[in-house]
Amino acid sequence: MSFYKQVTSKPWEYQEPGTGTGPEVVFGSESEKIALALFLIVVSVIFSLLTVTYYLRMDIGDWVPLADPSMLWLNTGLLVVSSVLFQYSRTKAQVEENLSAIRLAFFVGGICAMLFVGGQLLVWQQLDGNGLGVASNPSSAFFYLLTGMHAVHLIGGLWVWSKTSFRLFSTTEVSQSRLSIELCTTYWHFLLVLWVLLFAVLANT
Repeated sequence: MSFYKQVTSKPWEYQEPGTGTGPEVVFGSESEKIALALFLIVVSVIFSLLTVTYYLRMDIGDWVPLADPSMLWLNTGLLVVSSVLFQYSRTKAQVEENLSAIRLAFFVGGICAMLFVGGQLLVWQQLDGNGLGVASNPSSAFFYLLTGMHAVHLIGGLWVWSKTSFRLFSTTEVSQSRLSIELCTTYWHFLLVLWVLLFAVLANT
């Protein structure tokens, strides 16, 4: 750079970023993966704070332990199967092997997740029918809050799953959907681990 350009440069002015300057270069990963990682960190913090609040609220005398419906075990199994199927589709997509199997596993995995949400709705209806509504006791309120927030995050994931499924079934190139499948799989694994931890907290208190 010449002396004139050095003394007349204005580093405070905005300069359009060029190629090779994005976050994927800094972190060595795609921007979508970085965004998902940050989102999962935020969700983890939120649920951690809610869990701490749950334990603190238990020490107050009006707390009545809630018997967890047995259907929660079935719902947990559905979420495990869903996560396994997503992992299978991810593994196959990485090597672009057997497109039909990838489509089937990815689609059925989403269906199992939908059944999980439906099962949670049945659990809430069962509790409400037994007089354990949201306002019946603090333990019931926390049960609806924790399981409801988890279900909301799962429904958000199903929206992404539906878009990815449409793309996967409308193309013959797995490479166009590989990143989306990987992101969905990571998100589902996270939701499974989160649900197991929540289930353990609710079942042992």
